[in-house]
Amino acid sequence: MAAFLVVAIGLASRALQLQAIEAPAYAASAAARMKYTYDLEPNRGQITDRNGTVMAQTQPAVLVFVDPRMISRNGVDERVTMSRTQQEKAAAAPKAVAKILAKHLGGRPEDYRKAVTATESNGTLSRYVVVRRHVNSYTFDLIKQDLEKGDWYGVFSSNDPIRTYPSGKVASNVVGFVNSEGKGASGFEYAHEKALAGVAGKESYEASTWGRIPLGSNTLVPAVNGTSYTLTIDAQMQLMAQQALETAVKNAKAKSGEVVMMDVTNGEVLAMASTPTFDSNEAGKATEDQTRNRAIQDAYEPGSVQKVLTMAALADRGLITPDSRVVVPPALSSGGGKITDAESHGTQYLTARGVLVHSSNIGVALLARKLDKESFVSYLKSFGLGTATGIGLPGEAHGQIPKPDMPDYTRDQVAFGQGLAVTAIQEAAAVAGVVNGGVYHSPTIIKSAVDGHGESAEIPETTTRRVISQQASDQVRDMMENVVSTVKGRPIPDYRMGAKTGTAQRVDPECHCYRGYVSSFIAVAPIEKPRILTYVVINQPTKGHLGTEVAQPAARQLMSVALPRYGVQPSTDKAPKEPLEYQP
Repeated sequence: MAAFLVVAIGLASRALQLQAIEAPAYAASAAARMKYTYDLEPNRGQITDRNGTVMAQTQPAVLVFVDPRMISRNGVDERVTMSRTQQEKAAAAPKAVAKILAKHLGGRPEDYRKAVTATESNGTLSRYVVVRRHVNSYTFDLIKQDLEKGDWYGVFSSNDPIRTYPSGKVASNVVGFVNSEGKGASGFEYAHEKALAGVAGKESYEASTWGRIPLGSNTLVPAVNGTSYTLTIDAQMQLMAQQALETAVKNAKAKSGEVVMMDVTNGEVLAMASTPTFDSNEAGKATEDQTRNRAIQDAYEPGSVQKVLTMAALADRGLITPDSRVVVPPALSSGGGKITDAESHGTQYLTARGVLVHSSNIGVALLARKLDKESFVSYLKSFGLGTATGIGLPGEAHGQIPKPDMPDYTRDQVAFGQGLAVTAIQEAAAVAGVVNGGVYHSPTIIKSAVDGHGESAEIPETTTRRVISQQASDQVRDMMENVVSTVKGRPIPDYRMGAKTGTAQRVDPECHCYRGYVSSFIAVAPIEKPRILTYVVINQPTKGHLGTEVAQPAARQLMSVALPRYGVQPSTDKAPKEPLEYQP
Protein backbone atom coordinates (compact mmCIF):
# COMPACT_ATOMS: atom_id res chain seq x y z
CA MET A 1 0.00 0.00 0.00
CA ALA A 2 2.86 2.36 0.87
CA ALA A 3 4.54 1.64 -2.43
CA PHE A 4 1.27 2.07 -4.28
CA LEU A 5 0.70 5.39 -2.48
CA VAL A 6 4.15 6.65 -3.48
CA VAL A 7 3.57 5.73 -7.13
CA ALA A 8 0.12 7.33 -7.10
CA ILE A 9 1.48 10.56 -5.61
CA GLY A 10 4.26 10.60 -8.22
CA LEU A 11 1.85 10.11 -11.10
CA ALA A 12 -0.48 12.76 -9.72
CA SER A 13 2.41 15.20 -9.34
CA ARG A 14 3.55 14.54 -12.91
CA ALA A 15 0.02 14.99 -14.17
CA LEU A 16 -0.25 18.26 -12.26
CA GLN A 17 3.05 19.41 -13.74
CA LEU A 18 2.04 18.52 -17.31
CA GLN A 19 -1.58 19.65 -17.22
CA ALA A 20 -1.34 22.71 -15.02
CA ILE A 21 2.16 24.07 -14.60
CA GLU A 22 3.72 23.24 -18.01
CA ALA A 23 0.52 23.00 -20.02
CA PRO A 24 0.81 26.49 -21.62
CA ALA A 25 4.34 25.76 -22.80
CA TYR A 26 3.39 22.42 -24.33
CA ALA A 27 0.30 23.93 -25.89
CA ALA A 28 2.37 26.72 -27.40
CA SER A 29 4.92 24.22 -28.71
CA ALA A 30 2.19 22.09 -30.25
CA ALA A 31 0.52 25.13 -31.80
CA ALA A 32 3.83 26.27 -33.24
CA ARG A 33 4.39 22.87 -34.84
CA MET A 34 0.91 23.04 -36.32
CA LYS A 35 1.37 26.57 -37.66
CA TYR A 36 2.66 27.13 -41.18
CA THR A 37 3.72 30.52 -42.52
CA TYR A 38 4.41 31.38 -46.16
CA ASP A 39 5.51 34.58 -47.85
CA LEU A 40 3.21 35.83 -50.60
CA GLU A 41 5.32 37.21 -53.42
CA PRO A 42 4.08 40.38 -55.17
CA ASN A 43 4.08 40.74 -58.94
CA ARG A 44 7.04 42.80 -60.12
CA GLY A 45 6.09 46.00 -61.90
CA GLN A 46 5.98 46.10 -65.68
CA ILE A 47 8.18 48.37 -67.81
CA THR A 48 6.78 49.68 -71.10
CA ASP A 49 7.88 52.21 -73.69
CA ARG A 50 6.03 55.48 -74.34
CA ASN A 51 3.63 53.70 -76.73
CA GLY A 52 2.79 50.77 -74.46
CA THR A 53 5.24 48.27 -75.95
CA VAL A 54 6.32 45.91 -73.15
CA MET A 55 10.03 46.14 -72.36
CA ALA A 56 10.01 44.00 -69.20
CA GLN A 57 7.29 41.86 -67.67
CA THR A 58 6.78 39.04 -65.19
CA GLN A 59 5.20 35.78 -66.29
CA PRO A 60 3.73 33.15 -63.94
CA ALA A 61 6.12 30.30 -63.16
CA VAL A 62 6.91 27.97 -60.29
CA LEU A 63 9.85 26.53 -58.42
CA VAL A 64 9.66 22.73 -58.48
CA PHE A 65 10.90 20.95 -55.35
CA VAL A 66 10.66 17.45 -53.90
CA ASP A 67 10.34 15.87 -50.46
CA PRO A 68 12.63 12.77 -50.57
CA ARG A 69 11.31 11.47 -47.25
CA MET A 70 7.74 11.57 -48.52
CA ILE A 71 8.82 9.98 -51.81
CA SER A 72 10.52 7.14 -49.90
CA ARG A 73 7.14 6.24 -48.37
CA ASN A 74 5.12 7.43 -51.39
CA GLY A 75 3.01 9.73 -49.22
CA VAL A 76 2.18 7.22 -46.48
CA ASP A 77 2.22 8.88 -43.06
CA GLU A 78 5.28 7.92 -41.02
CA ARG A 79 3.05 6.92 -38.08
CA VAL A 80 1.37 4.28 -40.21
CA THR A 81 2.78 0.78 -40.67
CA MET A 82 2.85 0.16 -44.42
CA SER A 83 1.39 -2.95 -45.96
CA ARG A 84 3.44 -5.11 -48.29
CA THR A 85 1.76 -3.53 -51.32
CA GLN A 86 2.55 -0.04 -50.01
CA GLN A 87 6.16 -1.02 -49.38
CA GLU A 88 6.55 -2.26 -52.95
CA LYS A 89 4.96 0.92 -54.28
CA ALA A 90 7.26 3.09 -52.13
CA ALA A 91 10.35 1.20 -53.32
CA ALA A 92 9.45 2.06 -56.91
CA ALA A 93 8.58 5.70 -56.14
CA PRO A 94 12.04 7.38 -56.54
CA LYS A 95 12.55 5.86 -59.99
CA ALA A 96 8.99 6.64 -61.10
CA VAL A 97 9.11 10.26 -59.89
CA ALA A 98 12.50 10.82 -61.55
CA LYS A 99 11.10 9.47 -64.82
CA ILE A 100 8.14 11.90 -64.71
CA LEU A 101 10.44 14.86 -63.94
CA ALA A 102 12.72 13.97 -66.85
CA LYS A 103 9.76 13.66 -69.17
CA HIS A 104 8.60 17.24 -68.58
CA LEU A 105 11.76 19.08 -67.48
CA GLY A 106 14.19 17.46 -69.90
CA GLY A 107 17.20 15.28 -69.43
CA ARG A 108 17.36 11.68 -68.25
CA PRO A 109 15.72 10.08 -65.18
CA GLU A 110 19.20 9.48 -63.76
CA ASP A 111 19.69 13.26 -63.62
CA TYR A 112 16.96 13.50 -60.98
CA ARG A 113 17.74 10.42 -58.85
CA LYS A 114 20.06 12.39 -56.59
CA ALA A 115 17.37 14.99 -55.86
CA VAL A 116 14.62 12.47 -55.07
CA THR A 117 16.89 10.49 -52.71
CA ALA A 118 18.84 13.37 -51.14
CA THR A 119 19.87 13.12 -47.48
CA GLU A 120 20.81 15.60 -44.76
CA SER A 121 24.25 15.74 -43.15
CA ASN A 122 23.05 13.41 -40.39
CA GLY A 123 22.08 10.75 -42.93
CA THR A 124 18.32 11.15 -42.74
CA LEU A 125 16.32 11.77 -45.90
CA SER A 126 15.80 15.44 -46.72
CA ARG A 127 12.42 17.15 -46.65
CA TYR A 128 13.15 19.85 -49.25
CA VAL A 129 15.27 19.74 -52.40
CA VAL A 130 14.97 22.23 -55.27
CA VAL A 131 14.70 20.54 -58.66
CA ARG A 132 14.22 23.44 -61.08
CA ARG A 133 13.47 27.18 -60.91
CA HIS A 134 11.30 29.22 -63.27
CA VAL A 135 9.25 26.33 -64.58
CA ASN A 136 6.27 27.23 -66.71
CA SER A 137 3.03 26.75 -64.75
CA TYR A 138 1.54 24.68 -67.55
CA THR A 139 4.53 22.32 -67.43
CA PHE A 140 4.02 21.75 -63.71
CA ASP A 141 0.33 21.05 -64.32
CA LEU A 142 1.41 18.23 -66.65
CA ILE A 143 3.77 16.90 -63.98
CA LYS A 144 0.92 16.84 -61.47
CA GLN A 145 -1.34 15.02 -63.90
CA ASP A 146 1.21 12.25 -64.40
CA LEU A 147 1.81 11.99 -60.65
CA GLU A 148 -1.92 11.64 -60.01
CA LYS A 149 -2.32 9.03 -62.75
CA GLY A 150 0.40 6.88 -61.19
CA ASP A 151 -0.61 7.70 -57.61
CA TRP A 152 2.84 9.12 -56.82
CA TYR A 153 3.63 11.73 -54.16
CA GLY A 154 6.37 14.10 -53.01
CA VAL A 155 6.64 16.73 -55.80
CA PHE A 156 5.54 20.29 -55.00
CA SER A 157 5.81 23.85 -56.31
CA SER A 158 5.98 27.40 -55.03
CA ASN A 159 5.55 30.72 -56.79
CA ASP A 160 8.70 31.62 -58.77
CA PRO A 161 7.78 34.07 -61.57
CA ILE A 162 9.96 34.60 -64.65
CA ARG A 163 11.13 38.06 -65.71
CA THR A 164 11.09 38.32 -69.48
CA TYR A 165 12.15 41.01 -71.92
CA PRO A 166 10.05 40.73 -75.10
CA SER A 167 12.15 43.32 -76.93
CA GLY A 168 15.39 41.40 -76.34
CA LYS A 169 18.34 43.65 -77.15
CA VAL A 170 16.23 46.77 -77.69
CA ALA A 171 17.10 49.24 -74.90
CA SER A 172 18.68 46.43 -72.87
CA ASN A 173 21.42 48.79 -71.62
CA VAL A 174 18.67 51.08 -70.33
CA VAL A 175 16.16 48.54 -69.00
CA GLY A 176 18.77 46.21 -67.50
CA PHE A 177 17.91 42.79 -66.05
CA VAL A 178 17.19 40.89 -62.82
CA ASN A 179 19.46 38.29 -61.23
CA SER A 180 18.67 34.68 -60.35
CA GLU A 181 16.94 35.84 -57.17
CA GLY A 182 14.60 38.08 -59.13
CA LYS A 183 16.22 41.32 -57.97
CA GLY A 184 17.29 44.14 -60.29
CA ALA A 185 20.96 43.83 -61.12
CA SER A 186 21.43 46.39 -63.89
CA GLY A 187 19.90 49.45 -65.53
CA PHE A 188 16.40 50.64 -64.68
CA GLU A 189 15.64 47.31 -63.00
CA TYR A 190 18.41 47.99 -60.48
CA ALA A 191 17.89 51.72 -60.03
CA HIS A 192 14.19 51.31 -59.22
CA GLU A 193 14.34 47.90 -57.53
CA LYS A 194 12.39 48.86 -54.41
CA ALA A 195 9.42 50.31 -56.29
CA LEU A 196 9.36 47.62 -58.97
CA ALA A 197 9.61 44.76 -56.46
CA GLY A 198 6.56 45.73 -54.42
CA VAL A 199 5.93 44.54 -50.83
CA ALA A 200 5.71 40.86 -49.92
CA GLY A 201 2.65 39.60 -48.07
CA LYS A 202 2.30 36.74 -45.59
CA GLU A 203 -0.15 33.94 -44.84
CA SER A 204 -0.24 31.90 -41.64
CA TYR A 205 -2.54 28.94 -40.91
CA GLU A 206 -2.83 25.89 -38.71
CA ALA A 207 -2.65 22.42 -40.25
CA SER A 208 -2.46 18.80 -39.20
CA THR A 209 -1.07 15.80 -41.02
CA TRP A 210 -4.25 15.73 -43.08
CA GLY A 211 -4.19 19.35 -44.20
CA ARG A 212 -5.56 22.67 -42.96
CA ILE A 213 -7.61 22.73 -39.79
CA PRO A 214 -10.98 24.18 -40.87
CA LEU A 215 -11.53 26.30 -37.75
CA GLY A 216 -7.86 26.93 -37.00
CA SER A 217 -6.32 30.40 -36.96
CA ASN A 218 -5.72 31.90 -40.39
CA THR A 219 -3.94 35.22 -40.97
CA LEU A 220 -3.56 36.83 -44.39
CA VAL A 221 -1.57 39.98 -45.22
CA PRO A 222 -1.92 40.52 -49.00
CA ALA A 223 1.14 41.33 -51.08
CA VAL A 224 1.34 44.75 -52.72
CA ASN A 225 2.39 44.51 -56.35
CA GLY A 226 5.27 46.60 -57.64
CA THR A 227 5.03 49.92 -59.44
CA SER A 228 4.78 49.75 -63.22
CA TYR A 229 6.65 52.36 -65.27
CA THR A 230 6.12 53.88 -68.69
CA LEU A 231 9.41 55.11 -70.12
CA THR A 232 9.94 58.02 -72.48
CA ILE A 233 11.86 55.60 -74.72
CA ASP A 234 10.25 54.83 -78.08
CA ALA A 235 11.00 51.14 -78.75
CA GLN A 236 10.77 51.51 -82.53
CA MET A 237 13.01 54.58 -82.57
CA GLN A 238 15.34 52.79 -80.17
CA LEU A 239 15.60 49.83 -82.54
CA MET A 240 16.44 52.12 -85.46
CA ALA A 241 19.01 53.97 -83.34
CA GLN A 242 20.70 50.71 -82.38
CA GLN A 243 20.78 49.51 -85.98
CA ALA A 244 22.17 52.83 -87.28
CA LEU A 245 24.78 52.87 -84.51
CA GLU A 246 25.90 49.30 -85.14
CA THR A 247 26.28 50.08 -88.84
CA ALA A 248 28.31 53.22 -88.09
CA VAL A 249 30.61 51.37 -85.68
CA LYS A 250 31.06 48.53 -88.18
CA ASN A 251 31.80 50.86 -91.10
CA ALA A 252 34.34 52.82 -89.08
CA LYS A 253 35.84 49.66 -87.57
CA ALA A 254 35.39 51.32 -84.20
CA LYS A 255 35.45 49.85 -80.71
CA SER A 256 32.09 51.14 -79.45
CA GLY A 257 29.52 53.89 -79.75
CA GLU A 258 26.44 55.53 -78.28
CA VAL A 259 23.40 57.48 -79.46
CA VAL A 260 21.12 59.84 -77.55
CA MET A 261 17.89 61.15 -79.07
CA MET A 262 15.87 63.74 -77.15
CA ASP A 263 12.80 65.92 -77.33
CA VAL A 264 14.43 69.31 -76.70
CA THR A 265 11.16 70.85 -75.49
CA ASN A 266 10.96 68.76 -72.32
CA GLY A 267 14.14 66.68 -71.90
CA GLU A 268 12.47 63.34 -72.66
CA VAL A 269 14.90 60.74 -73.98
CA LEU A 270 13.43 59.03 -77.04
CA ALA A 271 16.32 56.63 -77.62
CA MET A 272 19.54 55.79 -75.77
CA ALA A 273 21.60 53.17 -77.55
CA SER A 274 24.99 51.60 -76.82
CA THR A 275 27.08 49.10 -78.73
CA PRO A 276 28.31 46.49 -78.09
CA THR A 277 25.10 45.42 -76.37
CA PHE A 278 23.35 42.28 -75.08
CA ASP A 279 20.00 40.52 -74.71
CA SER A 280 18.40 41.07 -71.28
CA ASN A 281 16.89 37.58 -71.52
CA GLU A 282 20.41 36.12 -71.62
CA ALA A 283 22.20 38.46 -69.26
CA GLY A 284 24.32 35.63 -67.89
CA LYS A 285 26.12 35.40 -71.22
CA ALA A 286 26.91 39.13 -71.37
CA THR A 287 30.25 40.73 -70.54
CA GLU A 288 30.69 43.89 -68.49
CA ASP A 289 31.61 45.74 -71.66
CA GLN A 290 28.28 44.76 -73.25
CA THR A 291 26.11 45.72 -70.28
CA ARG A 292 27.56 49.24 -69.96
CA ASN A 293 25.24 52.12 -70.73
CA ARG A 294 27.92 54.20 -72.43
CA ALA A 295 25.65 57.20 -72.89
CA ILE A 296 25.71 57.86 -69.15
CA GLN A 297 28.71 55.91 -67.85
CA ASP A 298 31.53 56.86 -70.22
CA ALA A 299 33.11 60.31 -69.90
CA TYR A 300 35.24 61.70 -72.73
CA GLU A 301 36.53 64.94 -74.21
CA PRO A 302 33.73 66.10 -76.55
CA GLY A 303 35.81 67.92 -79.11
CA SER A 304 34.25 70.49 -81.43
CA VAL A 305 30.64 69.86 -80.39
CA GLN A 306 31.65 71.82 -77.28
CA LYS A 307 32.09 74.91 -79.49
CA VAL A 308 28.30 75.22 -79.57
CA LEU A 309 28.28 75.78 -75.81
CA THR A 310 31.22 78.20 -75.98
CA MET A 311 29.43 80.27 -78.62
CA ALA A 312 26.25 80.18 -76.52
CA ALA A 313 28.03 81.62 -73.48
CA LEU A 314 29.67 84.36 -75.55
CA ALA A 315 26.42 85.27 -77.30
CA ASP A 316 24.52 85.38 -74.02
CA ARG A 317 27.06 87.82 -72.60
CA GLY A 318 26.72 89.98 -75.71
CA LEU A 319 30.35 89.46 -76.60
CA ILE A 320 29.63 88.11 -80.09
CA THR A 321 26.95 87.87 -82.73
CA PRO A 322 26.99 85.48 -85.69
CA ASP A 323 28.51 88.29 -87.78
CA SER A 324 31.29 89.19 -85.32
CA ARG A 325 34.60 89.34 -87.13
CA VAL A 326 37.62 87.25 -86.16
CA VAL A 327 41.12 87.34 -87.69
CA VAL A 328 42.29 83.73 -87.53
CA PRO A 329 46.09 83.31 -87.85
CA PRO A 330 47.73 80.04 -89.00
CA ALA A 331 48.53 79.18 -85.37
CA LEU A 332 47.87 80.61 -81.91
CA SER A 333 50.36 80.62 -79.03
CA SER A 334 48.89 79.10 -75.89
CA GLY A 335 50.65 77.95 -72.70
CA GLY A 336 54.06 77.45 -74.23
CA GLY A 337 52.59 75.56 -77.19
CA LYS A 338 50.52 76.32 -80.25
CA ILE A 339 46.88 75.78 -81.19
CA THR A 340 46.29 74.80 -84.79
CA ASP A 341 43.27 73.84 -86.84
CA ALA A 342 42.55 70.44 -88.40
CA GLU A 343 43.57 71.78 -91.79
CA SER A 344 46.53 74.13 -92.15
CA HIS A 345 45.76 77.57 -93.59
CA GLY A 346 47.03 81.08 -93.85
CA THR A 347 45.41 84.05 -92.13
CA GLN A 348 41.63 83.81 -92.41
CA TYR A 349 39.01 86.50 -91.95
CA LEU A 350 35.96 84.73 -90.53
CA THR A 351 32.69 85.71 -88.93
CA ALA A 352 31.76 83.91 -85.70
CA ARG A 353 29.41 81.93 -87.91
CA GLY A 354 32.36 80.99 -90.11
CA VAL A 355 34.42 79.98 -87.07
CA LEU A 356 31.76 77.41 -86.13
CA VAL A 357 31.23 76.20 -89.69
CA HIS A 358 34.96 75.75 -90.31
CA SER A 359 35.32 74.39 -86.76
CA SER A 360 38.32 76.62 -86.12
CA ASN A 361 40.05 75.86 -82.83
CA ILE A 362 42.05 79.05 -83.17
CA GLY A 363 39.03 81.21 -83.87
CA VAL A 364 36.93 79.89 -80.96
CA ALA A 365 39.90 80.18 -78.56
CA LEU A 366 40.36 83.84 -79.54
CA LEU A 367 36.68 84.51 -78.97
CA ALA A 368 36.64 82.66 -75.63
CA ARG A 369 39.41 84.95 -74.34
CA LYS A 370 36.80 87.71 -74.23
CA LEU A 371 35.00 85.88 -71.42
CA ASP A 372 36.54 85.79 -67.94
CA LYS A 373 37.28 82.32 -66.62
CA GLU A 374 34.92 82.51 -63.65
CA SER A 375 31.98 83.34 -65.91
CA PHE A 376 33.04 80.64 -68.35
CA VAL A 377 32.94 77.99 -65.62
CA SER A 378 29.60 79.33 -64.40
CA TYR A 379 28.13 78.77 -67.84
CA LEU A 380 29.54 75.24 -68.02
CA LYS A 381 27.87 74.43 -64.70
CA SER A 382 24.56 75.93 -65.77
CA PHE A 383 24.68 73.77 -68.90
CA GLY A 384 24.79 70.73 -66.58
CA LEU A 385 28.43 69.76 -67.11
CA GLY A 386 30.57 68.44 -64.28
CA THR A 387 27.69 66.84 -62.39
CA ALA A 388 25.35 63.88 -62.90
CA THR A 389 22.11 64.73 -64.67
CA GLY A 390 20.07 62.62 -62.23
CA ILE A 391 18.40 60.72 -65.06
CA GLY A 392 17.63 57.83 -62.73
CA LEU A 393 19.97 55.14 -64.05
CA PRO A 394 22.85 53.56 -62.13
CA GLY A 395 26.52 54.29 -62.69
CA GLU A 396 26.11 57.78 -64.14
CA ALA A 397 29.45 59.56 -64.44
CA HIS A 398 29.86 63.17 -63.32
CA GLY A 399 32.39 64.20 -65.91
CA GLN A 400 34.83 66.99 -65.10
CA ILE A 401 35.16 70.71 -65.74
CA PRO A 402 38.04 72.99 -64.72
CA LYS A 403 37.93 75.43 -61.82
CA PRO A 404 37.85 79.22 -62.26
CA ASP A 405 41.57 79.47 -61.44
CA MET A 406 42.49 77.35 -64.45
CA PRO A 407 45.47 78.45 -66.54
CA ASP A 408 44.80 80.56 -69.63
CA TYR A 409 45.76 77.67 -71.92
CA THR A 410 43.12 75.46 -70.26
CA ARG A 411 40.44 78.01 -71.11
CA ASP A 412 41.66 77.91 -74.70
CA GLN A 413 41.40 74.11 -74.75
CA VAL A 414 37.97 73.96 -73.11
CA ALA A 415 36.66 76.42 -75.68
CA PHE A 416 37.11 73.84 -78.44
CA GLY A 417 36.32 70.72 -76.38
CA GLN A 418 39.49 69.53 -74.67
CA GLY A 419 40.53 69.84 -71.04
CA LEU A 420 37.09 68.73 -69.78
CA ALA A 421 35.13 65.48 -69.74
CA VAL A 422 31.43 64.94 -70.42
CA THR A 423 28.99 62.09 -70.95
CA ALA A 424 26.82 61.83 -74.05
CA ILE A 425 23.66 62.53 -72.04
CA GLN A 426 25.25 65.64 -70.47
CA GLU A 427 26.34 67.06 -73.81
CA ALA A 428 23.02 66.27 -75.48
CA ALA A 429 21.02 67.90 -72.68
CA ALA A 430 23.30 70.95 -72.71
CA VAL A 431 22.94 71.54 -76.45
CA ALA A 432 19.19 70.92 -76.18
CA GLY A 433 18.98 73.70 -73.58
CA VAL A 434 20.91 76.06 -75.85
CA VAL A 435 18.84 75.54 -79.01
CA ASN A 436 15.32 75.32 -77.55
CA GLY A 437 15.17 78.98 -76.61
CA GLY A 438 17.71 78.86 -73.79
CA VAL A 439 15.93 76.66 -71.21
CA TYR A 440 17.70 73.62 -69.78
CA HIS A 441 15.54 70.57 -69.01
CA SER A 442 17.20 67.82 -67.01
CA PRO A 443 16.93 64.64 -69.12
CA THR A 444 14.42 62.00 -68.05
CA ILE A 445 13.45 58.49 -69.12
CA ILE A 446 10.31 58.15 -66.95
CA LYS A 447 7.05 59.34 -68.47
CA SER A 448 4.58 57.99 -65.88
CA ALA A 449 4.10 55.32 -63.22
CA VAL A 450 1.24 53.34 -61.66
CA ASP A 451 1.57 51.75 -58.20
CA GLY A 452 0.41 48.30 -57.12
CA HIS A 453 -3.06 49.63 -56.30
CA GLY A 454 -3.55 51.02 -59.79
CA GLU A 455 -3.10 54.61 -58.70
CA SER A 456 -0.75 57.12 -60.32
CA ALA A 457 2.60 57.08 -58.57
CA GLU A 458 5.01 59.93 -58.08
CA ILE A 459 7.94 60.12 -60.46
CA PRO A 460 11.17 62.10 -60.03
CA GLU A 461 10.71 65.74 -60.94
CA THR A 462 12.84 67.22 -63.69
CA THR A 463 14.60 70.52 -63.19
CA THR A 464 14.15 73.45 -65.54
CA ARG A 465 16.23 76.60 -65.65
CA ARG A 466 17.10 79.33 -68.12
CA VAL A 467 20.72 79.12 -69.19
CA ILE A 468 20.92 81.70 -72.01
CA SER A 469 18.57 84.30 -73.45
CA GLN A 470 16.15 83.69 -76.30
CA GLN A 471 18.21 86.04 -78.46
CA ALA A 472 21.42 84.13 -77.77
CA SER A 473 19.64 80.86 -78.58
CA ASP A 474 18.50 82.30 -81.93
CA GLN A 475 22.06 83.34 -82.73
CA VAL A 476 23.49 79.91 -81.92
CA ARG A 477 20.89 78.24 -84.12
CA ASP A 478 21.85 80.63 -86.92
CA MET A 479 25.45 79.46 -86.67
CA MET A 480 24.55 75.76 -86.36
CA GLU A 481 22.29 75.84 -89.42
CA ASN A 482 25.18 76.98 -91.59
CA VAL A 483 27.14 73.89 -90.54
CA VAL A 484 24.47 71.94 -92.46
CA SER A 485 23.30 74.27 -95.22
CA THR A 486 26.79 75.06 -96.53
CA VAL A 487 27.85 71.43 -97.08
CA LYS A 488 26.40 69.27 -99.82
CA GLY A 489 24.76 66.07 -98.58
CA ARG A 490 24.13 67.20 -95.00
CA PRO A 491 20.63 68.73 -95.25
CA ILE A 492 17.68 66.36 -94.90
CA PRO A 493 14.58 66.51 -97.10
CA ASP A 494 11.85 68.99 -96.11
CA TYR A 495 13.48 70.21 -92.89
CA ARG A 496 15.99 72.93 -92.01
CA MET A 497 18.54 71.45 -89.64
CA GLY A 498 21.38 72.68 -87.46
CA ALA A 499 24.38 70.60 -86.45
CA LYS A 500 27.96 70.44 -85.26
CA THR A 501 30.70 67.93 -85.94
CA GLY A 502 33.13 66.71 -83.31
CA THR A 503 36.52 65.06 -83.64
CA ALA A 504 38.46 64.79 -80.40
CA GLN A 505 41.64 63.05 -79.44
CA ARG A 506 40.89 60.28 -76.97
CA VAL A 507 42.56 60.16 -73.58
CA ASP A 508 43.89 56.65 -72.98
CA PRO A 509 43.73 55.86 -69.23
CA GLU A 510 46.53 53.32 -69.56
CA CYS A 511 49.21 55.69 -70.82
CA HIS A 512 47.54 58.95 -69.70
CA CYS A 513 48.13 60.24 -73.18
CA TYR A 514 46.13 60.95 -76.32
CA ARG A 515 45.62 57.80 -78.37
CA GLY A 516 42.88 57.36 -80.94
CA TYR A 517 39.79 59.51 -81.49
CA VAL A 518 36.22 60.13 -80.37
CA SER A 519 34.17 61.17 -83.41
CA SER A 520 30.71 62.68 -83.05
CA PHE A 521 27.91 64.58 -84.72
CA ILE A 522 25.01 66.42 -83.09
CA ALA A 523 21.93 67.54 -85.02
CA VAL A 524 18.76 69.47 -84.15
CA ALA A 525 15.67 70.17 -86.25
CA PRO A 526 13.66 71.94 -87.37
CA ILE A 527 16.07 74.78 -86.73
CA GLU A 528 13.32 77.44 -86.71
CA LYS A 529 11.69 75.76 -83.70
CA PRO A 530 13.77 72.76 -82.60
CA ARG A 531 11.99 69.60 -81.48
CA ILE A 532 14.31 66.61 -82.00
CA LEU A 533 18.01 66.28 -81.14
CA THR A 534 20.24 63.38 -82.17
CA TYR A 535 23.77 62.91 -80.86
CA VAL A 536 25.96 60.12 -82.26
CA VAL A 537 29.34 59.28 -80.68
CA ILE A 538 31.77 56.75 -82.19
CA ASN A 539 34.70 55.62 -80.04
CA GLN A 540 38.11 54.75 -81.44
CA PRO A 541 37.29 54.52 -85.14
CA THR A 542 40.09 53.11 -87.27
CA LYS A 543 38.61 53.59 -90.73
CA GLY A 544 38.33 57.36 -90.86
CA HIS A 545 38.13 59.52 -87.76
CA LEU A 546 36.36 62.78 -88.66
CA GLY A 547 32.94 63.24 -87.11
CA THR A 548 31.47 64.27 -90.44
CA GLU A 549 32.45 60.98 -92.12
CA VAL A 550 32.10 58.58 -89.18
CA ALA A 551 29.08 59.80 -87.16
CA GLN A 552 27.17 62.18 -89.46
CA PRO A 553 25.53 59.55 -91.71
CA ALA A 554 23.86 57.82 -88.76
CA ALA A 555 22.66 61.10 -87.26
CA ARG A 556 21.25 62.27 -90.59
CA GLN A 557 19.45 58.96 -91.13
CA LEU A 558 17.86 59.03 -87.67
CA MET A 559 16.74 62.64 -87.99
CA SER A 560 15.12 61.86 -91.36
CA VAL A 561 13.04 59.15 -89.66
CA ALA A 562 12.32 60.86 -86.33
CA LEU A 563 10.91 64.18 -87.54
CA PRO A 564 7.96 62.81 -89.53
CA ARG A 565 7.47 60.02 -86.97
CA TYR A 566 6.68 62.56 -84.25
CA GLY A 567 4.49 64.68 -86.48
CA VAL A 568 6.93 67.59 -86.82
CA GLN A 569 5.77 69.89 -89.59
CA PRO A 570 8.22 70.39 -92.48
CA SER A 571 9.99 73.72 -92.84
CA THR A 572 8.28 76.26 -95.08
CA ASP A 573 11.34 78.41 -95.81
CA LYS A 574 14.76 77.57 -97.15
CA ALA A 575 17.92 78.10 -95.15
CA PRO A 576 19.21 81.65 -95.67
CA LYS A 577 22.73 82.21 -96.98
CA GLU A 578 24.82 84.01 -94.37
CA PRO A 579 28.41 85.28 -94.62
CA LEU A 580 31.11 83.01 -93.25
CA GLU A 581 33.97 85.31 -94.18
CA TYR A 582 34.57 89.03 -94.65
CA GLN A 583 36.93 91.20 -96.59
CA PRO A 584 39.48 92.98 -94.35
